[in-house]
Amino acid sequence: MTITTTSLTRAAGGAAAVAGLLFIGVQVNHPAMDVSSVGSTEWVLRNTAKVVLSALALGGVTGMYLRQVRQTGWLGLVGWVLSAVGFLVMGSVAFVAAYVLPTLADTAPRYVDDVLVAASGGHPVGDIGLMQGVFLVSAVAYVGGGVTLGVALFRARVLARWAAALLAVGCGATVLLSVLPHSFERPMAVPTGVALIGLGVSLWRNATQTSAATTSADASSSDAAVPAVASAVR
Repeated sequence: MTITTTSLTRAAGGAAAVAGLLFIGVQVNHPAMDVSSVGSTEWVLRNTAKVVLSALALGGVTGMYLRQVRQTGWLGLVGWVLSAVGFLVMGSVAFVAAYVLPTLADTAPRYVDDVLVAASGGHPVGDIGLMQGVFLVSAVAYVGGGVTLGVALFRARVLARWAAALLAVGCGATVLLSVLPHSFERPMAVPTGVALIGLGVSLWRNATQTSAATTSADASSSDAAVPAVASAVR
């Protein structure tokens, strides 16, 4: 199989769409953020899915940025860097939640509870070390990257503008969670998931259309060259 720019762009679009679906799926009936839930099969599976969606989303936003690197300019670069950091940290936190916290739930339940409180935006009673800084970086990169990249994609006018706008609004709106009830935390992630799906599908279609247009142009050039060559021979 030959790897081409078109195939890579399509793969990035598919990755973004699947990431969006997973992003929404893991929010549905999410178990309570407490020590009793940690270590359950559902907890491990959901956080494993978060690791996967983080990797897919990273590939997706990278494909989006590279597809319109000239149109998005410096704003697009800043948005991509922040988004990349956000998804990398998100995947790292999900990995810790899935495979590290369960091993500590019995021996250090207070620490696990404090980590979960911090992850939910609360104030832990004890010291959780570097995890507090990790959560801060994750939040800043997620919000800043989503808003900046969404605005850059909206201005570039290459992919679906409604999805780009929804990405910016969805990520930016998460700052309201500090004043909204905890019950809003899961639904607030849905707009971002829908935006990733929309942008992924748009990127796939854009790559397909660009490839078809290029092929058609090449064919037209070849057809036009045949009479010219024949004329030169005569």
